[in-house]
Amino acid sequence: MHKLGRGSRDKVQQFMAITGASEKVALQALKASDWHLEGAFDYFYSQPQISVTNSRQLEDLYNRYKERDADMIMVEGTSQLCNDLLVDPQDVVMLVISWHMKAATMCEFTRQEFIDGLQSIGVDSIEKLREKLPSLRAEIKDDQKFREIYNFAFAWAREKGQKSLALETAIGMWRLLFAERHWPLIDDWCQFVQVRHSKAISRDTWSQLLEFVKTIDPQLSNYDEEGAWPYLIDEFVEYLTENGCVQLKK
Repeated sequence: MHKLGRGSRDKVQQFMAITGASEKVALQALKASDWHLEGAFDYFYSQPQISVTNSRQLEDLYNRYKERDADMIMVEGTSQLCNDLLVDPQDVVMLVISWHMKAATMCEFTRQEFIDGLQSIGVDSIEKLREKLPSLRAEIKDDQKFREIYNFAFAWAREKGQKSLALETAIGMWRLLFAERHWPLIDDWCQFVQVRHSKAISRDTWSQLLEFVKTIDPQLSNYDEEGAWPYLIDEFVEYLTENGCVQLKK
């Protein structure tokens, strides 16, 4: 950059400070826009192939956590990743990160899932990912992203080869997810499925519970007994009324 004039150097530094891009990417964007900063920003944000991540660093990061005898990050590597991020493995932010990575299985990442996921987040080091944790955790508060993460969690958390989600796993995931949404009936629901259901959870039940939580108020004042809810949710409403938790309006 020493060959550039002072004005151009200042633009490069300003571009790097705002976008977090490398000097190489900053120069590429500025040259493409004839050294107009606004044009360089437009160019940068419209080019998906221009990334703030370094592919070599991503490969090194993946190799740090992958198994010695397999091209895969497994439980041990995921645990080490959590340690390096200073987060509990059961922190909801790990679910959000896995969602970004489009991971097929809990506590496992393929090379492509890991690298593509970090690129989509826009980081190439543990330090940068750690700095992103607050904003990643906040994504769970966005209604649309929460729906996507919730639906993603079903296949992510279930055992390989199974169509349904083990009950204890489902309860753990519900508590993790709805803790962020403060659903007042979460304890009643978890107790109900343990006492009255006691078997694996289908995708339909998983999906419909979210619709129930989003559309029916905790006092069930807008619950329609003639509605097309799965039988398990209808039974839950009966359970709540039988135990005096709520009183349906006639």
